[in-house]
Amino acid sequence: MRDRGIVSGFVVCLTLTLTAATGLAIDAGRLVAAHVQVADHAENAARVGAQEITLIRAGIRALDPVKARSAARDYLAAHGLEGDVVVSGRSITVTVRREQPTVLLDLLGIGSQRTSASRTAVVVAG
Repeated sequence: MRDRGIVSGFVVCLTLTLTAATGLAIDAGRLVAAHVQVADHAENAARVGAQEITLIRAGIRALDPVKARSAARDYLAAHGLEGDVVVSGRSITVTVRREQPTVLLDLLGIGSQRTSASRTAVVVAG
């Protein structure tokens, strides 16, 4: 009768392992979805900024750096996002960051994960 309690220990370990695996699957899926959303917003903000073209009548297509940066930041603010905007010549790069809370991994002490994405829009001659 020395084997009493072995099954209980096995069930506890198995339950913890299955909870951790389920948490990884669910929270990893949520993190991937958050990364896709962040990348979409970075791309959209870059496109909005790239629409601020100047010197068209002179035959030059260049970004107005102040207006492009402002337009991209306004887009991010309207969607409640934080990020960086860099305008360089004919291109604008937007990096968006977001903290994604976890659901089941929070039980294991992993409360959130940070995701970020950068996208660049370039003004081309048309």
